[in-house]
Amino acid sequence: MSSTRTTARRRTALAAVAAVTVLTVTATACGPDEAPDSDAKPAASEAADSGSNDLGLPKDLPFSLDDLKRWKEGEWDNWEPEGWLGDAKDFINPIIEDLWDRERMKDAEEPEREVDEEEIDGTPDGDGEGATEDEGATDPEPAVVEAADVPTPYTDGAAPYGKVFMDTPQGQMVCSATVVKDPANPGKSDLVATAGHCVHGGEGKGWFRNVVFVPGFNHKGLPAEQLETAPEEDVLPHGIWWAGEAATTEHWRSAGAERGGAGAQQDFAVLKVSPEEGGSETSLEETVGSAVAVNFSLPQVSTLPELTVRGYPAAPPFDGSSMFSCTGAAGRLTIDAEQPTMYRVGCTMTGGSSGGGWVAPGPDGEDQLYSVTSIGPLTATWLAGPRLGPEAKAVFDSLSS
Repeated sequence: MSSTRTTARRRTALAAVAAVTVLTVTATACGPDEAPDSDAKPAASEAADSGSNDLGLPKDLPFSLDDLKRWKEGEWDNWEPEGWLGDAKDFINPIIEDLWDRERMKDAEEPEREVDEEEIDGTPDGDGEGATEDEGATDPEPAVVEAADVPTPYTDGAAPYGKVFMDTPQGQMVCSATVVKDPANPGKSDLVATAGHCVHGGEGKGWFRNVVFVPGFNHKGLPAEQLETAPEEDVLPHGIWWAGEAATTEHWRSAGAERGGAGAQQDFAVLKVSPEEGGSETSLEETVGSAVAVNFSLPQVSTLPELTVRGYPAAPPFDGSSMFSCTGAAGRLTIDAEQPTMYRVGCTMTGGSSGGGWVAPGPDGEDQLYSVTSIGPLTATWLAGPRLGPEAKAVFDSLSS
């Protein structure tokens, strides 16, 4: 498990930088895929160290004006320890107001997480070596469940769900996510659950940049062609929330792959967010009106009721504008017998639904989150997600405070 903290979130400084450098908001995002192995922290710029700048930048700001310009323009060419922003394994995500406008959101693409049949291991009998009857088991492929439109407005019946946008070396990407309860802050959670591959590149790579959460995106279900001109409250009903902290499992960081099933068994991440506009003490949970408790008990598949999967699929035949769901019986899927068996359900949702929550009613009748979408096949007939156990709980606990 790894967790890092944003070292500076200075709204006034960033606004001043934007005004002076007249930056554009369109990223071209190109450059090397790999991050350095160094664990060194990024050094502060000379201007920040000395305090000698004309904009009143704080002394602890860990980057210069040129750094910020390259960040905002999406430059990844100098992703080096000696270059801009230092070690890519540090999650540094300062708020840049108005970066994620609706045109930029529209251009975000879905990550590719298709798995090939030859990557699937195990049989319905399992390997006989796991802690439960599920370990090492793979059930027959589930019946196909057609993704259904989530009733609008999402702010009523699907309040905790939304979209995650981020800049990656391949360009702007989009995932799905869920507002989850924080036991340390009852009723006032700022935590969001998503997939590890939505915030970190996996083995040999680093954290993504400009990571934001948009709860209730397009809550009226407007057609994609209307989203750029629709009133803001129809598309961004609760505004944009920036990730100030992020954590994912060590297994995803060390074994995760851009495509296929590697690392999928622990493909889980948590974000701690705050509103772009600021000036309010109201939490994310209070703002959207709901959050989902996370279940880390690794329940056996045979004890689970039907699971409901929600997300914003963006690959054809979907376009990412609307929320969909699938409800079906949980099955078992093994990619790596040394890792916990995954949940699998029949579902036709495609890329973009990654990170979306898998929920079922708990003992009290309230929904609990059991997984998040990680992988699916090229045929888009099923989805699979990690079973959330001790590793996922450690990730969650690192941001619950």
